[in-house]
Formats: sequence, C-alpha cells, structure tokens
Amino acid sequence: MIRWRNAATAVSLLALGLSACATTGTGGPAKPSGAANKPAEKAEIKPLPKGLDGQASTGFPSTYKPFPSQATAFVGATVLTATGQQIENGVVVTSGGKVVAVGGPDTAIPADAVKVDATGKWLTPGIIDAHSHLGVYPSPGVQARSDGNEATDPNTAQVWAEHSVWPQDPGFNRARAGGVTTLQILPGSANLFGGRSVTLKNVPSLTMQGMKFPDAPYGLKMACGENPKRVYGGKGRSPSTAMGNVFGYRKAWIDAADYARKWDDFRAKQQKGEKADAPKRDLQMETLAGVLKGDILVQNHCYRADEEATMIDIAKEFGYKITMFHHAIESYKIAPLLAKEGICSATWASWTGFKMESLDGIDANAAILWKNGACVVIHSDDPIMTQRLNQEAAIAMTAGNKLGYGISRAEAIKWITANPAKAMGIGDKTGSIEPGKAADLVVWSRDPFSVYAQAEKVFIDGALIYDRKDARFQPKSDFELGQPGQGAFN
Repeated sequence: MIRWRNAATAVSLLALGLSACATTGTGGPAKPSGAANKPAEKAEIKPLPKGLDGQASTGFPSTYKPFPSQATAFVGATVLTATGQQIENGVVVTSGGKVVAVGGPDTAIPADAVKVDATGKWLTPGIIDAHSHLGVYPSPGVQARSDGNEATDPNTAQVWAEHSVWPQDPGFNRARAGGVTTLQILPGSANLFGGRSVTLKNVPSLTMQGMKFPDAPYGLKMACGENPKRVYGGKGRSPSTAMGNVFGYRKAWIDAADYARKWDDFRAKQQKGEKADAPKRDLQMETLAGVLKGDILVQNHCYRADEEATMIDIAKEFGYKITMFHHAIESYKIAPLLAKEGICSATWASWTGFKMESLDGIDANAAILWKNGACVVIHSDDPIMTQRLNQEAAIAMTAGNKLGYGISRAEAIKWITANPAKAMGIGDKTGSIEPGKAADLVVWSRDPFSVYAQAEKVFIDGALIYDRKDARFQPKSDFELGQPGQGAFN
C-alpha cells in the first residue's frame, strides 16, 4: 500500500513535470521551491579596491603633446596620398596638426599658410613601421639594455613592451631620418605569447609616455614556428614541437575564456545589485581576455603558410581575430585565404633563407598578396632596415611588376603607410594624406621608390621634426659618442 501510494505520487509528480515542460503558459509558471530558487541576496555595490579591477585601471596613459606647428602649404610636389592617388604638381595644406586640403595646383591656399616649395620633390604620408624593437633592444646593443624578450615562460602575455622602452635609443633618431613617423614596438618572439605591443609617435622625448600614440589599441605579440619550440625545447620543457606550440595556445585560450566568464558573471551580478565576489585580477589572463573581447589586436609572428592556416583555425575555435601575420614570407601560398579572412601580412622583400622556416620566401610575396586582394605591409624588425622601408617596398613592387602585375607607386606606398596604420588600429588617424588625418608627412628628395631617395623633411602632427639640411632638427645622442658613424643620418 505504501509502495502503491509512493508510486502514485511519483506518477503524479512526473505528470506535473511533463506538463510544465510542455506548457507554454496556460498553466502558469512553476512555483519556486527550495534554496536554489531563493532570490539572490542583494548587496550594496562598492568599487573594488584600487588596482583590483582591470576595467577601472587607468593604466599607463599617454602624455604625448604635438610639437608646435603652423599652417603650411606644400606646393609643387608629386603627392602619393596612400588612397590610390598620385597627384602631379600637387598641393597639400595642413593646419592645427591635421591635413585640411589635398589636390592639384588649383587647390586654395590660406593666406596665413607658410609655403614649402616642394617642386621636383615627392610628398608621402609618414612611414609606419609595424614591427620594431627600437627602445627595447636599443643602441648600443649591450646586455644591460636587452629588454625585448621575457624568455622565462612560454606564456608571458602579462608583460608590456612599453615598460621596457628606453626613449633615448638613438635608433629613433635614425628611423626619423628615414621618414618613419610611427612605430609599433613589439616584445620578442621567444614565447608563444610574448606580451603587449605599444605604438609610438617618433618624436624626441625623455619618457615613453611622451611618445605613446594617444588611444592606439594594444597588440598581443604571439609567435609560432621555430622560436618558441627552440627556446623551451632547449630547456627540456614544452613546447618542443609544433604540436606542443598549438597545445600551449589552446590551453591558454581556454584559461582566458574561463577568466573572462568569471568577470562577466561578476559584473552581471553587480549590475543587478546582487552580492558577488570579484575574481582575483590576473594580468596574464587580462591581456588574453582583452583579445577575446576584441580590445587587443593579435600581432602574430608566423613564417610558414601551413602554420598560418593552423593559427586561423585556433582563432576560430576561440572566437578571436588575427590582425596581422608578421614575417609572413610564405603568405603568397595562401593569399586567397588571407584575403578572405581579412588578415594583413607583414613581410620583407628579399630577406629570406636565414633559417629553415624562412627558406621558401620569394621577392614577389607581397605582390602576389596584393594581386589576390590581401592586405600587404612591409616591415623592418631591424634598426637599420627601418630607415629604408621605402626601398624594401620598391623591391617588392618591382618583383611584382616583373610578373606583369602593373603595381603603381600609388598602390605600393600603402604598404608602408596606410596598411600598417590599419593593422595597428590607427588607420582612422594617420597613414594617408586626407583631410582630417594627422599631418604626418615626408618630403622626399625624389621618387621614394628610388634607391637614391632621401627623406629631406619629416613632419609629425604638422610640426617639422627632422630636416636633413638644418642641424637644429637633427637630434644627436650622447650615447653614440665615440661610436663609428656617431650622429650620422644615413
């Protein structure tokens, strides 16, 4: 009898349960019962103690202030706008640190503008080096200043390159003499996750903050291929193979997704006024979670095409986007895929074959990418080459034109100006000569795709910051005294 009554009760409860699952409202919602359905405990919302909330952190703000400038009209130059235009006998007007007009010889010139006669010369946007280690591996290259690689763990996403930048690196002066107005400073490539990049305006400054590009997003340096597995395999730890590399990425992204979920849950409860304990802030996870939320751009060192494709799969597995592959000398093999995914490739023109993963590089890599509609960037990763990015672009353009591609100068200039700006998240502020963009400009002695071309004048936010013919605008460093070629601008 008891068994029957229990069975009847069970059937009755089951029926109620099924009815509730199948009901769309006619029977009304089930009444809450038990501790699990108690209303969440309300709590007074208080800000976390200073430093424990990454979202509220003030971080390390830029203190950059443009140098004094005056309204200027550049007249008579051949202008490469980096928007696809080549304007002969052009006029570019700047005011308040911005480009305000660009056009042909009939462009109106304000009465208060200082004229720069650029007849016979060329005018381009300032050169942007998307891969630099200036400041973190400064000159002179001594161990005491070797601050570019935190090679102590495969995952050092918690470190920031800006905390290693030495702003008095003479390399900044030399890069400026090559027309470089903006640089992305990256940590090195020893680790799967090397840390955050920082974007700098190439101006003289005693502090990193005085160079920091206002509101430029951070990048996360990742590295695939030989470097991580060599560094850590040599220490008898993981990763020591390509598959070990991939395990390391996936484990880190799983941890980061879980970290982000805990913070999201905490903030959701806070918004509802419910009691909640904040997760402990983790600087490594905070950077990776920033990538997953789309706030931090992935700058991925990766040479081989097959490894790039694997990295794209990993990005899709965890829902983030790769912004740019660096040193991507095999990108030409998967150019349609990169175009489809909207991923830029930063590469050299002919610097290949120096290790196994760079063996299959070709001069026409950039040109084939361009032909397939993919984003092309020419970068340096070198304190000398950064002065000659115009020549690297010229080599790449020439290699493509030998294949009959017909790449114009108006297109190729984008590879060292507009495209790196886009891949660094500052394309709306600089990288092309358009009204409203920063007046970051270079006056070249001749066609910048000539090996004989020299940057004569360099302007940043409309201010003359380097002049090849005026020593007042040629900063020299005490740290080069007694060195071969001291103070020289090549």
